[in-house]
Amino acid sequence: MTNIAQMQEQRLKALELTKSGAPRLPSNPFFGVGPITDATTDEVDSRLRRIAFDAWIEKTYRKFDDRGNDIGGFTTAEISRSMHRGYPADKILTDMMRAIHRYFGFPKTNRMAVGLGGGHSGFTVCVQHLMNANDASQRIYVDTPQPESDPSRAAGFFRQSWATQLIEMQRFAEKGCESRIHFAVSEGVIPTAAELSELGVSIFVGVGHETTGANAYTSREIRELLSWIDGDPANRHAVFDATSMLGAMPWEPELVSAVMAKCCLFMPFQKAIGGISGYFVASFTPHALALIEKNQQDPAWAIPRQLKIAPPIDPRQPFSAKRSVDAGPFYDAAEDRMLGGVINTYSALAFAETTFGLMQSEARVGSVVELNRRSAANRKVIDEWVKSHPLLSLTVTDAERRGAAVTLLKVEDDGITDPGVHARIIARSKQLLGYEGITHPNGEYEPGLDAARYVNAFPGTPGDYRAWVGGIREPEDVVALLENLQYAYLRAKIVVLEEELAKSGVTFEAPAKAGGAVRKDDPARAYTVLIADLVGLRFGPDGKPDHSEIKAYVEAKGGVFHLGPLGDRSVLEKGRIHFFYQPDLSTEAEILPQTDKGQYDALIAAATFIPKASVFPLGGVRIGAGTGNMGSASWGGGNGEGGSAPLMNTPGINSRATAQMAMKAVLKVVPDLPVDRLHRMVAEGDFDTGRQLKDFPTAKLEGRKIAILGYGNIGREVAKLAKAFGMKVAIYAREHHKRWIEAEGFEYAASPVAAATGADVLSVHIGLGRLDAATGVYSNAGTVNGQVLGAMNDGAVLVNYDRGEVVDAAALDEALSSGKIAHAAIDADLFKDAATGRLSGPMLPYLPLEERHKGKLELLPHAAADTDHPSRVTGAKQAVDQIFDVIRFKSVTNLKGDLPEGYVAAGSRTPAGIGRVTKRAVTEVGGKAELLDELRQTSERVAAILGALSAVSDPDHRGRIVDRYTGLLVESAGRQRALLDQLGLYGPSEE
Repeated sequence: MTNIAQMQEQRLKALELTKSGAPRLPSNPFFGVGPITDATTDEVDSRLRRIAFDAWIEKTYRKFDDRGNDIGGFTTAEISRSMHRGYPADKILTDMMRAIHRYFGFPKTNRMAVGLGGGHSGFTVCVQHLMNANDASQRIYVDTPQPESDPSRAAGFFRQSWATQLIEMQRFAEKGCESRIHFAVSEGVIPTAAELSELGVSIFVGVGHETTGANAYTSREIRELLSWIDGDPANRHAVFDATSMLGAMPWEPELVSAVMAKCCLFMPFQKAIGGISGYFVASFTPHALALIEKNQQDPAWAIPRQLKIAPPIDPRQPFSAKRSVDAGPFYDAAEDRMLGGVINTYSALAFAETTFGLMQSEARVGSVVELNRRSAANRKVIDEWVKSHPLLSLTVTDAERRGAAVTLLKVEDDGITDPGVHARIIARSKQLLGYEGITHPNGEYEPGLDAARYVNAFPGTPGDYRAWVGGIREPEDVVALLENLQYAYLRAKIVVLEEELAKSGVTFEAPAKAGGAVRKDDPARAYTVLIADLVGLRFGPDGKPDHSEIKAYVEAKGGVFHLGPLGDRSVLEKGRIHFFYQPDLSTEAEILPQTDKGQYDALIAAATFIPKASVFPLGGVRIGAGTGNMGSASWGGGNGEGGSAPLMNTPGINSRATAQMAMKAVLKVVPDLPVDRLHRMVAEGDFDTGRQLKDFPTAKLEGRKIAILGYGNIGREVAKLAKAFGMKVAIYAREHHKRWIEAEGFEYAASPVAAATGADVLSVHIGLGRLDAATGVYSNAGTVNGQVLGAMNDGAVLVNYDRGEVVDAAALDEALSSGKIAHAAIDADLFKDAATGRLSGPMLPYLPLEERHKGKLELLPHAAADTDHPSRVTGAKQAVDQIFDVIRFKSVTNLKGDLPEGYVAAGSRTPAGIGRVTKRAVTEVGGKAELLDELRQTSERVAAILGALSAVSDPDHRGRIVDRYTGLLVESAGRQRALLDQLGLYGPSEE
């Protein structure tokens, strides 16, 4: 090993090269599987694929009674527990063979056999059919070096092991002669047609392609091989182990077609496509089948039953009957049927999974022509990447001979000269690439990247990493793989060098663990925050609104709570956030003298209007959703656009309170039972139930239509309450909300008029919208106009617990006069000048209506939500949290408008079950192991029962399921919904 100074230098260099952290992960970490896989990206994708497979089985393989009636589909459960003979097992086998034959483009003249077992032994049996030790004239060429020769060491153990079997077949056969086998001088090279002819070769065996050595045949070699076959097609045969060739033939399309037609191909599909059972298929040309039949008239050895494609024609005479390929387990594409069958019991589901996998691959990638093209393109991606990254090199230096499915890489690190140290680094890098991770000598642990599993080079091959790529992978995944290999090697190198240095007494302290996000505030500065509204609405012992909960909350977080305005800033404790509570601030004249020069760094407000000239350099939070009152230019006014500080809100805090008050307004008049009058009559003893109750007919809410404008937090809560009363709910919102509205069982309306048509109740929750700076008018002002009101049923109810401006007061006046609207409940701001008594605010246009329509209006001073103490406290606590995050970490939660430079968005936050389901909420669910496990089990029970009901058509069978599982289904469905609500997973998702 190099000296201490050199090792330290190498370590520092590796640290510098990896300081930016791990690269992007590939979409799928498995690189040790075949060129065609299901390509699922993760556990969810895999489970969805399994569900899709189950549904495909049920749709594809049907049951028929003896009259030909379709009585339902077979299920995976039925197929897995049945014998794999007869229907549908025979059809499943035929379908798979047909799909493979069609997809890979085998000509109809070639038959395809199926056998059970792995690729290593299966290919030997395949060659056993063609090779015959009793034929002294037969010569075989194998494109891998002779076992135990010097060149064979680079071929790896598996190639040598397979080639040894061929030699032993000749060596131990009675008339065998191992000198009849010619081996290649180097791996995977096809001689010229003339050279093969000169050697007298009649069978070419191709095992040197791709899998272990990552090499491919060149177009020139393939042309020479085909030319040799064409010279005497009846007596010259080629058989390839096509495990990696399928879908990765980087040659001209006409050459690919010729290989598929003129050569025999062996394919172990448990590798090539994946699946749950080991089996293989082998394609044979007509000339090869004739040779097999001839060999079986004078066999040199017994063929194992795993692939015996020339069995006796008369099964009653297994020894003496003529053996023929016409009785073998073949798929005959010309007749589209199986000839013979597979004697071993196979997995019908594995065969079905192959068919399904091929169909999915074709849908995602395209035809095999496209798959071959993508394989060649990915090979080029690797070539280009390696050119610009000298740490990794390709073991196959000839670009045309480089594999298009398998890549074999070696590390070129001049700083590591000791082979033992190199091997340790490679081994540790694979731990990091997988899930094990690596631990430094000082105890620091780096968790596994799970970026590339099983990237082991075969024993004996001159490489460090081997990855099965092929056309199934996207180019960006190939690049991600290479970058992760490089990163993992460098990180493993650091660990191994530290281990070597430790032997000489050189150690390194473990870095201090980061304690969460990095603080960005100034410890030498005192920060100030104005609280300009009440943070507690319940009265305390002194008879005033109680702010004690928020005071305690601020202090628990390390802040300081002050009653009254900011005084001498210089006396404030440095490194702390100071909150100044002034809930009685109201007018611009009161606010501006304290805020026009940026005296406060940030602001928390609820209903108080903040003037444009007020300056808050670090941002503001509005307790509640709407921000129309947050007029400061620091964040660009109520829209939060164009300022230098962030504007935030606390959506959802008072949503339920507002929604409940809206429903209270409806229930006051619908059902229209005059409860006050009935109360008086009963209290006065002036009522006879039997005689007078018929004089007070009414109609319940159930079945009536409510139109809701807006699908924000409040609108959705109103919809849920209305649905609980059995009302029909139609919601108008922007079109991108449609799928979520319909997913919750509500009707989507494309316009306010469409929502209001035929409605008995209209509830408005759209907010003011954007402010037009030129006109001073909000975009949603007057949305509820005469056309909207006119579309409703006569005698309808209007509830506007949103903003006063969203309803056209003149149109409401007309609707009340005509009887179109029987009752209107309005909740809007009303302000009174203490000096002059002058009234102002959005409630003002409604006051004359109350005079003209006595008893038909209920007017509230924007009290529906702003009088709910728990909501206000919860909102204030969240506002305090958001202020702390903005000042300490420049992190903005619930951003409204633009994100100023220097800040980072932290997403949205709402109470559980309110508003959109955020990624943060789902992340938090992952930490609630017991509830998550219960939800999973409950959901799986629901899915299992519904899946069975969907799959079973037979009434009696379905009846047994109903009898057995109804109670469990209803209980599980109810518990599932309750758990979804409890975990905050029910509702629309954040976009």
